[in-house]
Amino acid sequence: MKIYHPFRMVLLVLLWLSLAPAAHSQLRIEIIGGGANQVPIAIAPFKGEETLPQKVTAVIAADLIRSGLFRIVDSGGLTAIPAEPADVQYPVWTARGADALAIGSVSPLSNGYWDVRFRLLDVAKQTQLTGFAYQVTTQQLRNTAHKIADAIYEKLMGDVGVFGTRITYVVKQGARFELQVADADGYGAQTVLASNEPIISPKWSPDGTRLAYVSFERKKPIVYIQSLLTGNRTVAANFKGSNSAPAWSPDGGRLAVVLTKDGNSQIYVINADGGNAIRLTNTGTIDTEPDFSPDGQWVIFTSDRGGSPQIYRVPASGGAPERLTFEGSYNVSPRYAPDGKSFVFIQRNGRYFNVAVQDFASKQAQLLTENGIDESPSFAPNGRIILYATEIRGRGILAAVSSDGRVRQRFSAEIGDVREPAWGPILKGQ
Repeated sequence: MKIYHPFRMVLLVLLWLSLAPAAHSQLRIEIIGGGANQVPIAIAPFKGEETLPQKVTAVIAADLIRSGLFRIVDSGGLTAIPAEPADVQYPVWTARGADALAIGSVSPLSNGYWDVRFRLLDVAKQTQLTGFAYQVTTQQLRNTAHKIADAIYEKLMGDVGVFGTRITYVVKQGARFELQVADADGYGAQTVLASNEPIISPKWSPDGTRLAYVSFERKKPIVYIQSLLTGNRTVAANFKGSNSAPAWSPDGGRLAVVLTKDGNSQIYVINADGGNAIRLTNTGTIDTEPDFSPDGQWVIFTSDRGGSPQIYRVPASGGAPERLTFEGSYNVSPRYAPDGKSFVFIQRNGRYFNVAVQDFASKQAQLLTENGIDESPSFAPNGRIILYATEIRGRGILAAVSSDGRVRQRFSAEIGDVREPAWGPILKGQ
């Protein structure tokens, strides 16, 4: 669990070092619950995909199922596989109860690429809703399937899809800590940094090309920024004392960080290159876990200035903080929703620590999880899903819950301990 205490960084290190050894493996997703009104959709096997090591339609279906908003209609037993709208026998799909039908094809090209074609059809109206054609490499086929799932989600749900985004997290393997990046479905994990000292608090830059994180490799917490394009990294904060909890400004030019260089843990804003440190809070207590609002006007944070850990916000230009949480004696780890209208946080309920969300306008909080030891909540870029870390039988795993609490997922490795998740942004041009 996250422990809020003046010596939190030391206790977190002890927690990490006490965890069971782990072996690297792919994250496996388990779906728990589902949406109240699921859209029945059929996905016909794409013509030509049988030669692929990973069928495109299987990835699309898995994405849609994970959202909890779709029910996949059986497409087996077809005498002919439709690849174009003219091939579709709509009465067949009406009889199977499908409201929508996805069809397509995958064909090899002479230059080593694949031609991927996709159509989404309205079964009742017998019309095309959307479609596209891509020429991609073999390595891009899985991401193309995610894009197709995003296109389906966007057309039928009226909201942006996030199946093609990425997540980051930290895995402890024996004495090693690995900062990893993977697709939103847990596939394609790659190690960004490996160290025999703890790595915590990874955060995505707004453009998705860099990660800010805290590493103890120099025997003290230091904030680094690492490029995912080049692998190069720089020190963003290495002041006297502790440097922790980085959070990017929306323009990617600044970081909010927690420093102890002038005494207690306080919030500062620094340039992404480490310069021009400006103190944002000034108390004799502990202020930590900052996060910029999407418009860059506010910084939300955790503080025990009122006697117990609660959530506050302060103008990013400086000023008097405003307390936001009043229910319960322990509310920590706030993160803004992408639209800025609410924030997610961790609330203690007896011996449990659960994910909650609070609306700014109504000031009403809603618990989204229960009976868990949850930490590190992070919104998906469309605001519909919250990724967080939790424990199952003493082992750290990742989990996700929809913003209405109805759909839940667990991301677990067969062996291992996974913590500190953060959901990446939607990349431009994606």
